[in-house]
Amino acid sequence: MATPVSVPSSAPTAAAPARSYAGPMVLMTTLFFLFGAVTNFNDVLMPYLKDVCQLTDLQSSAVQSAFFGAYFLMSLPAGWVLRKLGYQRGIVVGLLVMAAGALLFIPAADSRAFALFLTALATLGAGITLLQVAANPYVSILGPARGAAARVSVVGVANNFGGSLSPLVGGLVLFGGSVALKARLAALPLQERLAEESQLVKGPYIGLAVFLVLLAALFFFLVKLPDIEGIPEEAAEEARPMAAGRTSALSFPHLVLGVVAIFVYVGVEVGLGSFLIRYGESQGIQQLSSFTQSLVRGLNVATNYVGVLFGQQPAPIDTAAGFTKAVGAVLVASYWFGSLIGRVVGIPLLLKFHNRALLVAVCAAGTALVGASILSTGETALWLIVLCGLMNSIMWPVIFPLAITGLGPFTKQGSSYLIMAIVGGALIPPLMGWLATHGGGLRVAFVVPALCYLYLLFYALSGYRVR
Repeated sequence: MATPVSVPSSAPTAAAPARSYAGPMVLMTTLFFLFGAVTNFNDVLMPYLKDVCQLTDLQSSAVQSAFFGAYFLMSLPAGWVLRKLGYQRGIVVGLLVMAAGALLFIPAADSRAFALFLTALATLGAGITLLQVAANPYVSILGPARGAAARVSVVGVANNFGGSLSPLVGGLVLFGGSVALKARLAALPLQERLAEESQLVKGPYIGLAVFLVLLAALFFFLVKLPDIEGIPEEAAEEARPMAAGRTSALSFPHLVLGVVAIFVYVGVEVGLGSFLIRYGESQGIQQLSSFTQSLVRGLNVATNYVGVLFGQQPAPIDTAAGFTKAVGAVLVASYWFGSLIGRVVGIPLLLKFHNRALLVAVCAAGTALVGASILSTGETALWLIVLCGLMNSIMWPVIFPLAITGLGPFTKQGSSYLIMAIVGGALIPPLMGWLATHGGGLRVAFVVPALCYLYLLFYALSGYRVR
């Protein structure tokens, strides 16, 4: 979702002296790692808050609504802020807004007030929206135009890596802990247990706030990013005849259908990750397969000692008790890791094969996987959903270019509508939560992602056509 889109540049009129962009590129890659890590941490935060704040599935889905709703509400204001402050200062402001959101988790944890948690998440989302609007153009212009695609791929992989790592760490911090600690908490009265568990979230977000402030100071005092007077207009003169007589990007049916495609793509990607732990709990799995146990133990060894940074004693995840939230966090990380693998593998495939044909294949596979999961039980149902992460990996980089094809002078307007469509991550999970709470359980709720994949298949087969 945070993957930037390469912006074509006009040919230079004179040779410019060679310049190293390695330092700024490292910082941009760090930002995109951060985008993925903060966004996907919500997948373990959602079931955690469901327990700590004693919520229903529908109420807990407001976690994603508060976060992704900021994309819709802040996209246009972010552009205004950047015009006033410039891109580099805009990045600094975005980092500080995120830090403020992270610090709001301290009073939220002390009070266990869900509304305050949502305020913190919305503030985080607002900051990350400003950062993305500022950082996306820089990735395309930080160096020679011929290397833009490679830079886009690098930050995209960093984004996926951050998104794969944070659920692992989040599961360890929020659902891990020693056997003795778990036994002590279980013996406490409900309100005392919830009060103690609510404190577990402080460590990650205090650490995040400190890191964000340090990064903001680095951008403000030590780093000088290249000045950008403006993003060059697209040189797609051949698209202008198709734009003749049109008054807006919304005059292009394939763009309107593409906005819906981005909406449902983000919605299904976020929705599946958000409800994976709850879906696993609903399966009533008493005994994990040897493969899942080995995977959980292996990843646990790799990440266990990270918990020391947050004041926890290293402790193995108990795989003998069947499916638990800690096990589910590993599966969430595997879901996002599938997206990372798909991105790495997909780069050469997209160069070798027709992009739309690959989109048809992954959309059809996603539909089949979710449908098969609904009809299955136990671990099989879970792993079928985990595999959807692999299918999601190439959707954004294929759908986005298809949607803006032929827009000519309306290309940037169309792109802004597509970015705003990320709000699907705020609306699809609550729809799933409503169905889970009022419509027959989580199995029924997963019909929504299946329908989303069907729409994406329609777009890949027909909706993309320029009319």
